[in-house]
Amino acid sequence: MKLSIYSLKKVLFQGSAQLLNCKTVTGEITVLENHEPLITVLSAGVIKVVRRPTSYDSGEGVEEYFEIKSGFLEVKEGSEVRCIVEQ
Repeated sequence: MKLSIYSLKKVLFQGSAQLLNCKTVTGEITVLENHEPLITVLSAGVIKVVRRPTSYDSGEGVEEYFEIKSGFLEVKEGSEVRCIVEQ
């Protein structure tokens, strides 16, 4: 899936990801390829991103973590995911 995570000051992540895991106001959510369209509010916590492996990786996706205070998550058709967060 195509994933973008933006804060007010900079782009935190932009690229291809296998998985996005984060806390919403209604509970924890994991977004994978071809997820249903969704817009929700993010709660304070840690966003976990598993990048798609590249030829430089060991065959596994690399995990990245971003601590946030709040934000919004939008999942669009075509596996396009966008987060706007406050850190």
